[in-house]
Amino acid sequence: MDALAPLIASAVNAGTPLMLAALGLLINEKAGVINLGSEGMMLVAAVMGFAVTVHTDSAVLGFGAGALAGMAMAGFFAWLTVWLGANQVATGLALSLFGVGASAYIGIDYVGSSLNAMKFSIPYLEHIPVLGPAIFQQHPMVYLSLLLCAGIVWFLNRTRAGLILRSVGESPSSAHSLGYDVRRIRLGALLFGGACCGLAGAFMSLVYTPMWVEGMVAGRGWIALALTTFATWRPIRVLIGAYLFGGITILTYHMQALGVPIASQLLSMLPYLATILVLVLISRNANWIRLNMPASLGKNFNPNT
Repeated sequence: MDALAPLIASAVNAGTPLMLAALGLLINEKAGVINLGSEGMMLVAAVMGFAVTVHTDSAVLGFGAGALAGMAMAGFFAWLTVWLGANQVATGLALSLFGVGASAYIGIDYVGSSLNAMKFSIPYLEHIPVLGPAIFQQHPMVYLSLLLCAGIVWFLNRTRAGLILRSVGESPSSAHSLGYDVRRIRLGALLFGGACCGLAGAFMSLVYTPMWVEGMVAGRGWIALALTTFATWRPIRVLIGAYLFGGITILTYHMQALGVPIASQLLSMLPYLATILVLVLISRNANWIRLNMPASLGKNFNPNT
């Protein structure tokens, strides 16, 4: 039991950036836009958040800088795809590649720098056996991500704005005919998604591994994209999937530490192999995917045609 608490705590910590990014991408896709630039957005946000925190000694400002960096890149993506009609898949891939290069250039002076590890706990609850150190000694952003997940569930299912967002994702022409500005709604969804990816990237460099290393996101942006499909565009399933993949990641580290006679390269592949396996299993039932996927996903809309 003593060994279980740190495992759970590490899995939750590792799953949080995946959940933050995937929730933002889920809102994008509910509005009918697929943004493959999450990896690049997370990397740029990670280095910007780290740089601001180093110079201001304020993690709050660091998270804010990360969110703004993600929103700026998402806004550029929106301009290209929503207003200029560029292909969403190609533009997203270009944005991701741009983010990889830009973050490496911006972070040249910060390679090898590190921050002090942040320690938080909830009074009284932190002393509960197992659950205390596992759940109630996490960074506040962990709890914010849980509140965000609950808020998105409520927003999508209980509010008029959520209904409008889903209608834009299902049939933008119908939403437009009812007087809704499809472009602005999609812009808002993309900016929200960019902010979530920015928070996820900042979490990586400020909390998960409080330092800057080139390429430190290491494919988590792509896993977050896969999570939205794995979860069939449902926030609660995103939460479960994020912690599942976070747990697999942490398990590989512990297996290496225990000296399990498996090549470290193979152990490092496990989270990505698990992602591929889950997607293959889900894709076997094409009708199930089709029933849950927003009908206009990946399709541009021009109100003038």
